[in-house]
Amino acid sequence: MGKILLALGALGLALGALGYASRWSQLGLLNSVDTLLSLGSPTKAVARDVAYGPLPRQKLDIWAPTAKAAHPRDVVVFFYGGSWNSGDRALYGFAGRALAERGYLVVIPDYRLVPEVRFPGFVEDGAAAVAWVHAHVAQYGGNPARIHLIGHSAGAHIAALLSLDPEWLAKAGAPKDSIKSFAGLAGPYDFVPFTSDASKAAFGFLRDPSPSQPITYARPDAPPMLLMTGDIDETVKPRNSRALADALRQKGAKAATLFYPRLGHSGIVMALARPFRGFAPVIDDVSAFFDRVR
Repeated sequence: MGKILLALGALGLALGALGYASRWSQLGLLNSVDTLLSLGSPTKAVARDVAYGPLPRQKLDIWAPTAKAAHPRDVVVFFYGGSWNSGDRALYGFAGRALAERGYLVVIPDYRLVPEVRFPGFVEDGAAAVAWVHAHVAQYGGNPARIHLIGHSAGAHIAALLSLDPEWLAKAGAPKDSIKSFAGLAGPYDFVPFTSDASKAAFGFLRDPSPSQPITYARPDAPPMLLMTGDIDETVKPRNSRALADALRQKGAKAATLFYPRLGHSGIVMALARPFRGFAPVIDDVSAFFDRVR
């Protein structure tokens, strides 16, 4: 029966990838299949529905390895994507497990979405989540001096702004240098003019769009960055990663890019899940990057 369920799950994922299911149905199924395949995984959710603010979507989950650690663990905060208008942390257990298996304490926050907020509401929530992590993560075994950010798509946009413009964390009450490094998966970093319906809804009201663009804040003392994307991504063009990396390197900052062949926009985050790790070595590359940062 277990093999049949897994086969049905894999079939459902394949159909979803071909467009026979909504994106959120795909993610839900992907997370369910990853859960089945992860039975016995040396990780667990150590906290759920933790409030980092007073509003309904200002909550987070925490994943961790089950093994005891001799020292506080590096912390990874994962921001999911969804065009700034959709998403739910409950669908991303596969990301929490994947990163926790590599030895990190993993935090996955929700944040407010369009149309409840527009820019900068979701970035303010991201900053509040990181400020909460800095203040409280030690009680879960995390090291507040080693907080790494990772995000996919809109989540990469949020995490990049938090990494590059220190004023967001300062306003949230966290030290400006709280972020040790940033890994971006298919992130939009330089996407003016706003041409998609989602970007228009989130940013189109801005007279000056530059504050919404991570590339605006390229600086020589930025934390190290790894910008990763699939080379056939038609949703967020790979030029975004290339442009931000070039701007950072011109300033003297540390930035690297990885372009995965034959990988699209959703594939790069799906590659964190067990059924699709053969797509690309995303989890290997991310963990190697975080481990190199000192």
